[in-house]
Amino acid sequence: MGAGTETFYDVIRRQGITRRSFHKFCSLTATSLGLGPLAATNIANALETKPRVPVIWMHGLECTCCSESFIRSAHPLVKDAVLSMISLDYDDTIMAAAGHQAEAILEETRAKYKGQYILAVEGNPPLNEDGMYCIDGGKPFVEKLKLMADDAMAVIAWGACASWGCVQAAKPNPTQAVPIDKVITNKPIIKVPGCPPIAEVMTGVVTFVTTFGKLPELDRQGRPKMFYSQRIHDKCYRRPHFDAGQFVEEWDDDAARKGYCLYKMGCKGPTTYNACSTVRWNGGVSFPIQSGHGCIGCSEDGFWDQGGFYDRLTTIKQFGVEANADKIGQTAAVVVGGAIVAHAGVTVVRNMARRSKENSTDNSRSNGKSAG
Repeated sequence: MGAGTETFYDVIRRQGITRRSFHKFCSLTATSLGLGPLAATNIANALETKPRVPVIWMHGLECTCCSESFIRSAHPLVKDAVLSMISLDYDDTIMAAAGHQAEAILEETRAKYKGQYILAVEGNPPLNEDGMYCIDGGKPFVEKLKLMADDAMAVIAWGACASWGCVQAAKPNPTQAVPIDKVITNKPIIKVPGCPPIAEVMTGVVTFVTTFGKLPELDRQGRPKMFYSQRIHDKCYRRPHFDAGQFVEEWDDDAARKGYCLYKMGCKGPTTYNACSTVRWNGGVSFPIQSGHGCIGCSEDGFWDQGGFYDRLTTIKQFGVEANADKIGQTAAVVVGGAIVAHAGVTVVRNMARRSKENSTDNSRSNGKSAG
């Protein structure tokens, strides 16, 4: 599985893939990454000339849902990413090697590709009891993580576990599980949060790094802007119902059947940054909100300790543009009527004050004449 000097193009040509199909692949990849029209040419050039990048994929405390998501990528297909674009030298979940043979690959990669390989991390290290709550190959995972990170070109934190700590770090956190950036402080880290992340987001990040040999542009939390720059709420197809004040009140009410906004049912879309509402899941088929369940905010830091999944973010006072148009008209009429009454009352008071003043002046003049 060594990377050698073989390029992605060399591999696919040996598999019988035509050049036309290769360029189609590059165009689809550029589109999925949200890159400009010239990006397809740049991707093609890179994949034709650059050797495949070695990747070490390690697992700490996690449920392997990131791997489960990764293998379901459609653009690009995971088989193209794993077998052609990169050289996946180590992944204890899917590799054939085991035991001492598998551990030897780690040492070989460190020695042969120092500063050239990508360290992809799924899960996080527990620090309590000197890391004894997660043993990998007879050693605490935290020790192996630090060792492999020292000679890596870059580090990718897969999912909420590696990025934020996730459920393992939820209060009271007895194992003292921490995100990987708490123990890796000397290397750039690309955070790809989610529980799990979207498959195409994962393969898209790998494609970008291996193609261009650099990290994608990151936000202030270390997430790729190409996938985490917008809130799910911004592109959600239920957004018009939110703006109109049309909300689901109960899971089986008429509003739920009509596909109204799930905000009142606890949807965290307005505060969650991810590509779920655009890239979607299962090859672009759907995403949780489309399936009738609100977003739980799994790509945001601390989502497991931010209250219940069905608790509303805040209380909003809306008047329901379509649903309550008659009531709005009545309210407006009452307001206008009240304003007219108030205006009339003020006018009466002013007239009374003016008449009183005039009467007072007339009386003063009369008294003056009588005295003269």
